Amino acid sequence: MSTDVKYAIQDVYPDDFSWCYGCGRLNEKGHQFRTGWDGDKTVTIYTPKAEHTAIPGFVYGGLLASLIDCHGTGAASLALHKKNGYMPEDGVEAPRFVTASLQVNYKKPTPQGHSLKAVGTIEEIHPKKYKIHIEVFSSELCCASGEVVAVKMPESFGQSS
Repeated sequence: MSTDVKYAIQDVYPDDFSWCYGCGRLNEKGHQFRTGWDGDKTVTIYTPKAEHTAIPGFVYGGLLASLIDCHGTGAASLALHKKNGYMPEDGVEAPRFVTASLQVNYKKPTPQGHSLKAVGTIEEIHPKKYKIHIEVFSSELCCASGEVVAVKMPESFGQSS
């Protein structure tokens, strides 16, 4: 299993929108999830910390939900960025997405001490709306799956009226 995402979409998010606890590269206390391409799929790899424990030996389910959520919005951003003719390594500012819906299905207890790999399959359902189907693996074990519907953040988001 690969242990790093070399070119992550989060690297080209605007600074004002890089503070998410899950995927914000500027949030030093956050997870700093990194989402990139792996062929025609998207991937995020993350190693849970000891404090991400549900019960001894197993990962807290909220971390899995956060991973699925941020992977989904990152995958949507990757898809639109690519549709616009760019890849993260181009250094061009990427579009931002917000979560419209999040579904998480826990399949197996997730063992502590292993890297998690979220793998996404992208389905465009509208020019500004994407559905991402995600599976989270610990080694070869699929521990969770989910679906994120992500919508493009309006250009005016965060501006004073």
